[in-house]
Amino acid sequence: MLCGLKMTYLIYFKHFKYIFFINILLKINKKTHLALFEIFLSKKLFTKTLLMKRISTLFLALLFALPFTLDAQTLTGTISSAEETLIGANVSVAGTSVGTVTDIDGNYSLGLDAGSYTIEVTYTGYASQNFNVTLADGETKAMDILLSEGINLSDVVVTGTRSAPRSATDTPLPIDVVSADELISTGQNSFDKALTYKVPSFNSVNTPVNDATAILDPFEIRNMGPSRTLILINGKRKNTSALLYTQTSPGRGETGADISAIPQGAVERVEILRDGASAQYGSDAIAGVMNIILKKDANNGSVTFTGGLTSEGDGETYGVAINNGSKLGKSGFINYTVDLSKREVSNRPGTVSAEGEAGDFGAPIAEVQAFLDDFPDAGNINGNPETTAAKFAVNLGVDINENAELYANAAYVYKKVNSFANYRTPYWRTEADFPYLADFFPNGPNGEYIGYVPTFDADLNDYNGTIGVRSAKNGWISDASFTVGGNTQTYLVRDSHNRNFTLNPDGTNKYRENSPLIFDVGGTNFRHVVGNIDVTRRLSDVVGIGFGSEFRSETFTVIEGSEASYEDGGPDSFAGNDPRNSGSFNRYNFGGYFDLALDLSDAFFVNGTVRYENYSDFGSKAVWKVSTRYKVSEAFTLRGSASTGFRAPNLHQIFTQKAQFSFIPGQGIQVGGLVNNVSREARLLGLDPLKPEESTNITVGLGYKPNYNFSLTVDYYNISVDDRVILSSEIGSTPAGNTALDQVLAENNLSDLSFFVNALDTKTSGLDFVANYRNIALGGGNLGVALSGNWTIENERDGEVKNPAIVEAAGQSVSNATQEALFFTSRPEYKAILGLNWKADKFGVSLNNTLFGPTTFRQQGLDPGIFTEFETKIVTDLALSYQLSEKITVAANINNLFNVLPEWTFKADRGSENLLNDAAFLQNQSNLITFNQRYSQMTYDGYHFSQLGTIFNFTLNVQF
Repeated sequence: MLCGLKMTYLIYFKHFKYIFFINILLKINKKTHLALFEIFLSKKLFTKTLLMKRISTLFLALLFALPFTLDAQTLTGTISSAEETLIGANVSVAGTSVGTVTDIDGNYSLGLDAGSYTIEVTYTGYASQNFNVTLADGETKAMDILLSEGINLSDVVVTGTRSAPRSATDTPLPIDVVSADELISTGQNSFDKALTYKVPSFNSVNTPVNDATAILDPFEIRNMGPSRTLILINGKRKNTSALLYTQTSPGRGETGADISAIPQGAVERVEILRDGASAQYGSDAIAGVMNIILKKDANNGSVTFTGGLTSEGDGETYGVAINNGSKLGKSGFINYTVDLSKREVSNRPGTVSAEGEAGDFGAPIAEVQAFLDDFPDAGNINGNPETTAAKFAVNLGVDINENAELYANAAYVYKKVNSFANYRTPYWRTEADFPYLADFFPNGPNGEYIGYVPTFDADLNDYNGTIGVRSAKNGWISDASFTVGGNTQTYLVRDSHNRNFTLNPDGTNKYRENSPLIFDVGGTNFRHVVGNIDVTRRLSDVVGIGFGSEFRSETFTVIEGSEASYEDGGPDSFAGNDPRNSGSFNRYNFGGYFDLALDLSDAFFVNGTVRYENYSDFGSKAVWKVSTRYKVSEAFTLRGSASTGFRAPNLHQIFTQKAQFSFIPGQGIQVGGLVNNVSREARLLGLDPLKPEESTNITVGLGYKPNYNFSLTVDYYNISVDDRVILSSEIGSTPAGNTALDQVLAENNLSDLSFFVNALDTKTSGLDFVANYRNIALGGGNLGVALSGNWTIENERDGEVKNPAIVEAAGQSVSNATQEALFFTSRPEYKAILGLNWKADKFGVSLNNTLFGPTTFRQQGLDPGIFTEFETKIVTDLALSYQLSEKITVAANINNLFNVLPEWTFKADRGSENLLNDAAFLQNQSNLITFNQRYSQMTYDGYHFSQLGTIFNFTLNVQF
């Protein structure tokens, strides 16, 4: 104080009383004073009037004196844990708003008046710590603080907020946190399947039909489809896949990021926000956000060898993965993962019905039966395809200076998938119709023609990378980053032929007997470039702000196939991309957000976010979110949120146009057309351009954590979506054949067509609960119990289907019972997971029980009075591990220990119960929906968990 008073006295001694008074009441930092002082002088505010002279004196004294009085004493130091320095830890004078946060190296500097203080240090996930300090005039004192763990660090979440991290029970939003050890303990061979058996609201299962969809399986949260979950890598948006699901299976008409490509060994933890988050992250975050946090361990490494097979002796897997880390400079790190794996084909076909085949293909039943006597499954191969994968991921960070860190991460995956179309039996593709087939496919034991199976070879390349700078200075934490990502999928059809009549100029057939047997059918590519700027500031113990912006450019490319692959329908199984439907299509968007976090008291927290986005193709959207949390006690928390959101139509949905091979019950495989909304055909149909989906989310829940070991959360959610984008049902000709729709079909030589349209308003509601109890002493070890579940209360269409006029006039609908079952009931109505984990010294046991509730389908061709229901089942997984030495651990997993398989039955709507008593009728209906029992176990549309039965996996992990 003395230094400041002396300088003030030299300026205006007689106004000392004003200086003393203001020094007592106000505390403003040095830079603010100096800035105001310069403004004061530049504006020439001095005046000769007595009143203004006194005011001028007062301001000058305040601005000149306080910087010296407040900053003459400084408290400095470093805040750290046992493992690392802590960025963003709060250091404050207890009971006041005076404080600061640590910088990128965990350092802090706090200017104070001379005197004695109680300093409080807090950081989410650690026990707070207080200490007393006394500062003399002009003194700078260093105090380093080591914080100890206060809550389990796996509970700490960073997703869903633009302010400080919070615990899973303390956050105002429902978030699942899954550690790397939990993912590995499932024994599942891919990241998405591991999540299926750890997170009740997350579902992913292999599709029945293995063509392009074999590359990656659709996943979804809260039964909302893969397009409505946003995927982040270390908080940055990951690119979506180039694949558009067009088969009649869950996820139809949508696309999502390829999370199966992520090597599990690179993952530190996964945070799944089960709430709408468009205001924070932009498009796609209607159902929630998955944030995949990569490892940053610089000190440890390991190599893991894996192997396994199914109880049927197929589906063999082999793999080796290495994860290692190293220091970069004094405080930086690099962690990398390389994962190489191979999975052989597994096959679960049914026994094909001769009566059904004879009826569908018009063949003599004796001929059909003779073939099926030798090949009861009609040669079909349906299960998991052969897959070879090479995955790479790296994560690094290094200090630029004491205030800034350079960080980067990147991943690349290559997958080769070899799958099969339906076997073309000799009574389906006959020598009478195609005399040359005996020369093309002499597959019989004596070189005779017995049919053929087209193969589908897919090559996938997926990459993403981010580089950025994160800095902390004067209480401001900023993050500027640049992200690129892309996904390319190209396809090759083998062992097929173009069976159509196309004449060369000399009158000979261009295809048929002159057809190639291998077809380059093209593919698709999606890539994006994203720039982000995010800034946060803790203004006081009460107020925190965040703001930022994002620029994103997206490009979708349809890669054309060879001429033989698209001309006149292309090969018999999968049509290539016509050059007229190929090309690159781009859009960009720019958005910004502002976030305000208010800790109104130790108990009451409120967070609000607003966001504005502008897209180059459809205009602008503004959305908001408000969330709150109230601590009834230290153990009990109430929370809730309300928000609006949006999802921009994918470029895939806007520009995809192709010939589509589809299964039509009773007719086998037929060719239809998928037309896009910017095509000539779309104009003839009078289709409107696609517009964004809009959503409203409400979540209410509670968290209970009475002690370190036990936690419980329960959350209710309600999601309304307007103008949901769907891929329509196959719209065919009318019986009369005299409508405008009939004319479009006839002129384009199509049996039917489908297209994307904003057709539905939907409503979804349900309950999530998660309970954990750790460290239960049992048998010389510790037992952990985890019980979690999801129950879908409501998932249905809200209001009438919004049919285009031409479809309405033809008496048809873009959304039929088959479609709506895929949208709303093809995932379990409820799902629960009970996990028991016991560890003692070197031995570990995990027992995981997953309850899959019923799913219902209304497959195309079914009598409208009945439907199929997959029964509720419990799948049990057992994992055993033993530490042979300090560095070597062996593990064995038996997934689906009791060989539980999906089972379905026919159910009847009210008034149609008598249909269930007609055995012949039910057999006919069963043949219709399983392609004459080829897909008897799962039907053609899908099922609710793996049909492979028991799977054995073995792991050897060596640390170094």
